[in-house]
Amino acid sequence: MTLADLKKPTSRASPSTEETVTRVRTPRRENNEILATVESLLGANRLRLRCIDGVVRMGRIPGSMKKKTWIREGDVVIAVPWEFQNEKADVIWKYTRPQVDWLERKGYLKG
Repeated sequence: MTLADLKKPTSRASPSTEETVTRVRTPRRENNEILATVESLLGANRLRLRCIDGVVRMGRIPGSMKKKTWIREGDVVIAVPWEFQNEKADVIWKYTRPQVDWLERKGYLKG
């Protein structure tokens, strides 16, 4: 018996590699929520968001999300524009890749 016979297989692929999404949070119009894509990170928990309505807003990551959720360029998020300054918004939710695919299939994201 050789050392190669004792090694375990290194393949870690699961039998079903396709993920199924059970629930996807959609923006609520009554709460003034809107979908946005992160264009760039500005530092100090600020980022530039391109919203679905065509407005480019400066987004803020609130303290409750700051250390729990990592946000990068290209991520799709839900933002809530400020009532008194429409060019600024708070980020309240970040979507995962399978959730973004579901949103594209259902027509929430244009493009």
